[in-house]
Amino acid sequence: MFEQFDLDSELLGGIQNAGFNKPTSIQELVIPVAMTGKDILASAPTGTGKTAAFLLPAAQHLLDYPRTKPGFPRVLVLSPTRELALQINEQNEKLTALTKIKTGVITGGVNYGSHKDLLTANTDMLIATPGRLMEYIESEQFDAREIEILILDEADRMLDMGFSDVINRIIAETRWRKQTMLFSATLEGAGVIRCAKEVLTDPVYLESHPSRKEKAKIHQWLHIADNADHKYQLLANILKQEEVKRTVVFANKRETVQFLSGKLYGDEIPCAWLEGKMPQDKRNKSVERLKNGKVNVLVATDVAARGLDIDDITHVINFDMPRKADIYLHRIGRTGRAGNKGTAISLVEAHDMAVISKIERYMDERLSRRVIQELRPQHKESRVAMKKPKVKRTVAQKKAKAKKQAKRNSKAKK
Repeated sequence: MFEQFDLDSELLGGIQNAGFNKPTSIQELVIPVAMTGKDILASAPTGTGKTAAFLLPAAQHLLDYPRTKPGFPRVLVLSPTRELALQINEQNEKLTALTKIKTGVITGGVNYGSHKDLLTANTDMLIATPGRLMEYIESEQFDAREIEILILDEADRMLDMGFSDVINRIIAETRWRKQTMLFSATLEGAGVIRCAKEVLTDPVYLESHPSRKEKAKIHQWLHIADNADHKYQLLANILKQEEVKRTVVFANKRETVQFLSGKLYGDEIPCAWLEGKMPQDKRNKSVERLKNGKVNVLVATDVAARGLDIDDITHVINFDMPRKADIYLHRIGRTGRAGNKGTAISLVEAHDMAVISKIERYMDERLSRRVIQELRPQHKESRVAMKKPKVKRTVAQKKAKAKKQAKRNSKAKK
């Protein structure tokens, strides 16, 4: 139970009001260590409660050491996307609702004037995207010297998005901080390891192995398409199936997102859409329409692949295959969250098979090939892609196989 962590009663009340019953594995690992003030390098799959794992210790620090004079924020959380920043803020407001902690959000895509109060009022905890925050630092509207705790959420994604230089500058601006926490879904990238070495001081490395209840159970398969038109027919067919309740459809380009959303509406499949260059208010409305059930389909670019936390997404569909295997994992992580079952379906043309091979190697499992009877692939290349590839054996493996076979033959003769 959360009582084991020595949190203030106001935070325990906020936890209860937020609907959290008992800590997840990442929360059990992080919270007690974070409350000692040590730097942390943590890895946990999406949907396992890592947001509360860093928010609760940060909030407890603010309660333990209350502000003695007016000033700038004392806790800074950096997030890769606007959507994730808003979701972190939403969760933090629930957790700290019974305290006097003031939280604010600074992201791009909104009017500069809307941040004026945050930059002048006594905000205790700030959640921000790197680009817009750096603009305020450069224009001397924000002073990072009062930051005591710095949290980098989904650090691997921020580096993938090209924020490396900006993050390094923000880190330099917060050099008087007392504690740094770096969270990432994966810690395999050289960029994350390098960043951790430069940013963290004697960090405690914490890797969560979620319980079966916490783990996402995501059923994955693919459909082979002859061409783009055939691929769209497969998509429309799947979205009309009864068990497909709430779905995120991923495409690689904003033009494809706009094309699909228009075509789906024409086929009487209402949807919302989300892409990087949309104004923030429109992005918020799109996410809200899916959340409140006004539409059951969200068509999105990878801007939504990280941090989009919407309950009960039953399906993720890759209309376009991502270029990297780890992005595939982040996409399908939008479903099957917090122990719920989910389904991830990829629509694949013959030229995508190289990416499929990378993904299968990365996950160490083969994606099953399925067919919708009335939309069977017809092209020869598509039928070849359906087949299980032959395993190429090395000379040593061939000799070992021959040796085993010879032993079997010898026993059979006896």
